[in-house]
Amino acid sequence: MIKNFEDLGVWQGARELCKEIYSLISVNEFSKDFALVNQINRSSGSIMDNIAEGFGRGGNKEFIQYLSISKASGHEVKSQIYRAMDRNYVSKEKADEILLKTQTLINQIGGFMHYLKQSEYKGVKFKEPELVYFTNSKL
Repeated sequence: MIKNFEDLGVWQGARELCKEIYSLISVNEFSKDFALVNQINRSSGSIMDNIAEGFGRGGNKEFIQYLSISKASGHEVKSQIYRAMDRNYVSKEKADEILLKTQTLINQIGGFMHYLKQSEYKGVKFKEPELVYFTNSKL
């Protein structure tokens, strides 16, 4: 059962990708290209952050919207990896590895979006509110 965004496989995968990107941008000449480092760091973080934020919205429609943003950030990461490879900051082999991981994550997010679109469950914010009794409360 999924209770927190940390339970989601797509978020876990996004976190791993973000950590791998950070280790890549923290060394050699790559670390000195401040504009590209900032951009790829932010876009890789955006994948996991938008999954978390969308989950927190409590409804499938909003969640799907944020998952779409996560997918777009994944494509942005891919483009930035090509730039890093073209600037010789990363080898073709390493770039291919990260590109594959990123595309796999994009595909997983897309599959999750499809699942949510087909689901009868519309989100926690649409559940019947539970009765809450306040005792000794000063509302």
